[in-house]
Amino acid sequence: MSPKSPEAFRTISEVSKDLSLPQHVLRFWETKFAQIKPIKRGGGRRYYRPEDVKLLKGIKSLLYNDGYTIRGVQKVIKQNGTKNILLNENQNNNFTEIENDNMSHNNHSEVSNHNLSETKRKKLMNVMNDLVMLKKKLEQDK
Repeated sequence: MSPKSPEAFRTISEVSKDLSLPQHVLRFWETKFAQIKPIKRGGGRRYYRPEDVKLLKGIKSLLYNDGYTIRGVQKVIKQNGTKNILLNENQNNNFTEIENDNMSHNNHSEVSNHNLSETKRKKLMNVMNDLVMLKKKLEQDK
């Protein structure tokens, strides 16, 4: 099977595999982020546009790499829009710096700020990836 073109729509299983996220997480994020709107075909089958996939990558980066909460990401999207997340999907730490600047003016309890070193963050990401792989192996064995 030849790889799909970058402009092709993706199924939830393809997006799940590409982002190393379980499908239920993608469905949950659809309920929390109105900007994620996959096209639904017969039987409720979801098809994600390339823009949806880029937005999901940006959201994942903010949540998993920058330590944002879902509410924090919603706030970033509300303040900066999705275009900035799409443009900066690999460099979302810009939002973290902006948020840290704003924290001096805002209530500190609203924003979750995790101070993890890069080494610890990478170790946690490796553990998470290992757990996802183990879960997939367990599901295959069923």
